[in-house]
Formats: sequence, structure tokens, C-alpha cells
Amino acid sequence: MLKAVILDDEIRGSKLLGHKLESFEDELQVVGVFNEPAKALAAITQLSPDVLFLDVEMPGMNGFQFLERLGTFNFEVIFTTAYDSYTLEALRLSAVDYLLKPIDEEELKTAIVRLRKRVIEKSNYRSSKKEKVNSNRLALTTAEGVYIVDKTNIIRVEAMSNYSVFILADNKKIVVSKTLKEFEAILDDEFFTRINRSVIINLSYVVKYRKGDGGTIELSDGTEIEVSIQKKEILLQKLF
Repeated sequence: MLKAVILDDEIRGSKLLGHKLESFEDELQVVGVFNEPAKALAAITQLSPDVLFLDVEMPGMNGFQFLERLGTFNFEVIFTTAYDSYTLEALRLSAVDYLLKPIDEEELKTAIVRLRKRVIEKSNYRSSKKEKVNSNRLALTTAEGVYIVDKTNIIRVEAMSNYSVFILADNKKIVVSKTLKEFEAILDDEFFTRINRSVIINLSYVVKYRKGDGGTIELSDGTEIEVSIQKKEILLQKLF
């Protein structure tokens, strides 16, 4: 459900718009109606709207000045005005739409469609950005607390009984009370692979592969590790 706020210095205008928005009550709820910009300025952050229907011409503070006073905001804006001379300014502010009074119901419907599309696009962008950030970071819980580690900084993970030891690029070691098998599932991507029963390596740190039954891997920190025969083929496929 989208949340909307109306700011219009004319009481009749705000009531009329509120009435027309009732046609969209299944997807949009009016959570605030203001006729004074100063009162809206003080309350709008707490209301957390998805969209502000904003009148342009208002005494004391017009719509553009209202947004400037507000500073940063996360909601979308649909301007409402009796004048058509502000179109370029509205476009500069990336408004969803610009509705001329008296507001036509079909134009309002089009604006709501655009609003819905904008909100969905923004939500998808945030989600993909969050997934991207989260996919590159790993939370490692230890007796001391939780370490947030960039996967790119992990050189290798070694098994130590029922624990796993993370060796990082800055020479730090983090001991976690989980088995290597558990981390094998978490680190199952193109950059990591398990090369024997005891070690998962970050392929980005491989500097040399030496041939043999399983062969050996040399990492950038000088560590040389044997590769099991069973893991050799998978390793070579990922490396080459």
C-alpha cells in the first residue's frame, strides 16, 4: 500500500484531490493533508510517505522552496497547480508528474500508474544493490563478536577439527566455530573452491599450479597446498 501526503494551501483543493484519490484506495492511502507548508515541513518525515502531491503556488513558501527547505527526501513528488509555467522546473526535480488544476481523473490515473512504476523500479534497485553488497561480504561469528569480512580479502579457509580458520590478506586469522563443510556451501561460487579435505582457497590468490597426481597450488602469501585427486578436475576447470 502506497502512502500519500497532500500539501495544498487551498482547503477546497486538498479535499477535492483527496476525494479523487479515494478511487485508488486499494493501492494508495492518504496519510496526511496539509494546507500550510510550515506544518507539513515539521510532520512529513514522521509520516514517511511514498508520494507527495504538492501544490506549487502557496503563500510564504512555494512548492519548490518547500522541497529546498526539506533538503533530502525519499518520497516521489507529483506537482499540482493551476499554472502551466513550471513544467521545466518540475522536470528538473525529476517529479513523477505535473497535474494542472482542475485535476482530470484520467490524468490522475496516468500519474498513479507512473508513480507505481517509479516505486517498483526504486525498490528493485535497492534490493539488487543490497544483494550485491551482501553477496560480497561475510559475517563471521566468533567468541569475541561478529567480524564483517569482504570475501575478496579471504585467501583461504582451513579446517581445524570442528572449527574453521579464515586467513585474510592482511595476515589476520579468524577462528569460527563452524565446520569447513558449512562454509563450502556458503563460498560456492566462481572465486572459491575446496581443493582437499582441509582447505578452501580463493582462486584470486593462486599464483602457480604444479602438476602431479593431484598437483599443488601456490598462493600469493607463499603457502603451498596439495590438491586431492578428486578435486583436481574441478580446480583446473575453474582456474583455466
